[in-house]
Amino acid sequence: MIRREGGGGKLRKMKGEISNFVMVWVLVYASLIYCYSIAKILPKGITRFLAIIPIVFVFLILPLNLHTMHLGGTSAFFIAWLANFKLLLFAFGKGPLSADPSISLLRFIAVACLPIKIQQKPSPKTSRKPQKSTLNYAVKALLLALVVRSLDYNKYMHPKVILCVYSLIIYFTLELILAVAGFLPRLLLGVELEAQFDEPYLSTSLQDFWGRRWNIMVSNILRPTVYEPTLWASSRILGRKWAPLPAILGTFVVSALMHELMFYYLARVRPTWEITWFFLLHGLCLAVEVLLKKALPDTCRLPRFISGPLAVVFVMGTGFWLFFPQLLRCKADVRAFDEYAAVGAFFKSVGTAFTSKPYNETVR
Repeated sequence: MIRREGGGGKLRKMKGEISNFVMVWVLVYASLIYCYSIAKILPKGITRFLAIIPIVFVFLILPLNLHTMHLGGTSAFFIAWLANFKLLLFAFGKGPLSADPSISLLRFIAVACLPIKIQQKPSPKTSRKPQKSTLNYAVKALLLALVVRSLDYNKYMHPKVILCVYSLIIYFTLELILAVAGFLPRLLLGVELEAQFDEPYLSTSLQDFWGRRWNIMVSNILRPTVYEPTLWASSRILGRKWAPLPAILGTFVVSALMHELMFYYLARVRPTWEITWFFLLHGLCLAVEVLLKKALPDTCRLPRFISGPLAVVFVMGTGFWLFFPQLLRCKADVRAFDEYAAVGAFFKSVGTAFTSKPYNETVR
């Protein structure tokens, strides 16, 4: 039986977590101010890299101060993954932090620690996908509420159906969280931001899913930090035809290790490596898909209305097998609902404090 805390315990934990959250992000901002400042005096290359490495280790440690699924998990993704990879690129004069030499401090901080990318001025010939509408996100928020509500009847559901529900919750939650994280810098700094997801259920292949539709910001970070250097090195050894194979596998290995780290931040338990096997399997299948596309003529390829559903089913099936059970292992569902209850109790207490009248005003 899972022990649930009373309202007072939840409130104390929530207040402690919020206090730690503020402390963590104050340290993040101070660290990014340091990185911004040293770039003015240290040239790109090894010297700047050595000056930034201590911040990378700090960013790996800071998420250990947070324990909730939402504040802790989101902060770990922003700090330990996105910010660190962007800073490593920045050390060598690459990546989004180096795209504009005259970038302001506020924009530097926003781009460094949030899942956003400032769009460069596109050429008139470049096609750009329209930004998603507010209605799009409103519909997804409504669907998320309905899907979460459906878990009240989980005792009547088949275990595979429950896993489908969790996969939908993960997708809708990530999309909405990243949309909010992108909206605030747009509102405050007036920057153009790209979407983090592009309707992954419409993918036409594994390459389309991982490269252009699912978690686009992570793909854009892994490409210059892992894929391109590995492709360059392997092409000198294996030649251009076979070079994508180790580049793709290397990218998925790094992604696997970072996902294992994210799960450790959430669960604080020793990894069982199913997550790693999930990404290695997808990396191998994606490499084979890319090689087959190069080897086979267009007439021998599956039509999109077949290859698309097959890719989505493969992602879902392997996710049910290797990925989603790890969420249940760390009791992500129970913890998430407890956090929703704690947030509700917190806002209820705040509302009560504002609406209640002093005793001397209520007694005449």
